Amino acid sequence: MNDFLTVIGAGLAGSEAAWQAAERGVRVVLYEMRPVVSNPVHKTENCAELVCSNSLGNNHAHSAPFILKEELRSFNSIIIASGDKNSVPAGSALAVDRDLFSQEITEKLASHPNITLKREEIVEIPQEGPVIISTGPLTSPKLSEQISKLIGQEYLYFYDALSPIVNADSIDYDKAFFASRYDKGDADYLNCPMSEEQYYKFIRELKAAEKVQFASFEKPVYFEGCMPIEVLVDRGDRTLAFGPLKPVGLPDPKTGKIAYAVVQLRRENRDSSAYNLVGFQTKLTYPEQKRIFSMIPGLENAEFFRLGAIHRNTFINSPSLLTNELELKSHPGNYFAGQITGVEGYVESCAMGLLASLSAVAKISGQSFAPPPTDTALGALINYLTTSRSKGFQPMNINFGLFWVQDMKIRDKKMRNEKIAMNALEKIKEWKDGLSIPVRS
Repeated sequence: MNDFLTVIGAGLAGSEAAWQAAERGVRVVLYEMRPVVSNPVHKTENCAELVCSNSLGNNHAHSAPFILKEELRSFNSIIIASGDKNSVPAGSALAVDRDLFSQEITEKLASHPNITLKREEIVEIPQEGPVIISTGPLTSPKLSEQISKLIGQEYLYFYDALSPIVNADSIDYDKAFFASRYDKGDADYLNCPMSEEQYYKFIRELKAAEKVQFASFEKPVYFEGCMPIEVLVDRGDRTLAFGPLKPVGLPDPKTGKIAYAVVQLRRENRDSSAYNLVGFQTKLTYPEQKRIFSMIPGLENAEFFRLGAIHRNTFINSPSLLTNELELKSHPGNYFAGQITGVEGYVESCAMGLLASLSAVAKISGQSFAPPPTDTALGALINYLTTSRSKGFQPMNINFGLFWVQDMKIRDKKMRNEKIAMNALEKIKEWKDGLSIPVRS
């Protein structure tokens, strides 16, 4: 057993894992293959680069994602701290300037006295642990093969899609309007309203558009919370109007009328020079994206900084493979963290990095470690990953359905959620205070 921690992959989970261990006085060797080896999705060499959305999810008080963020804040999470510092207006969501966000994390990790950041591809898993594997859904083919051998089975997978990003200067603001849904919070979202005629014309073209084809051996499997818009449309012509284009609570301030459907755009960076199309994950071909998205009122002459894309996400069957300390049952000393474990979402990935790190640090220190209680957000996620049925196991975001709560027979949903939140934050504090490894406050 080494007296230092090896972390493979400097995404959200790996960055958090390295930071948490280093802050507890443990030496960390953090490997990141970029820029030596690139992949089809990442654009920079920064650690914790956000690939899909620039949103870290709901930050509304007492929601399940908010509870998870608050628990991470109590551990001085490097991911959440950078998110808070580099946030951009996004209503009740915590959205960030993705460049400033990842730059700050990279600088902090590279300058930490206990972290050695190595830019190289790992093609063999170190024999001596502890090792945290946090290579995410875009693990390199060579390492992916080694992981398959280590766990003794093939990966599971699903497909994820990216939303387009638009040049703010190319938007027609005479047709779009800023508003907050239901008058909650500031008017942080830019809305492009559609009439009934415009909506159904858009739907017809979307259905007929050319899509990126899968290879003959690939089967399209999507995560339900991140479905491409053209897949949603196949479920019915009005699916988008009840989903990402739902207009309820968004009257046009110029006319006072509520449109038939509304396309929402969210700021991509602090200087508001770019916007992303919320909920517009897509696998349309690039020419078709330009043609069809220009049908949206206000985006007729849109210039795209990035068009939508699709990529394969891989994850392991955690219930059959991992202990509740995120340690591989068959090979103690090897830990998994992040999206590769089967959590879905930036913050959820970060959370698994934190827990894997605390578990590995405890092993280095010769201390015992038990996961958080299941009525906390962190504990709920661990419980889902390690006690779910292995057959049919699928990625999951944090949600109240995962919390193990007792004596919560409160009919008022708001009051119930508030009580769950208060209980979770109290329990996570007790758990943190009871850890035998030092925790910086």
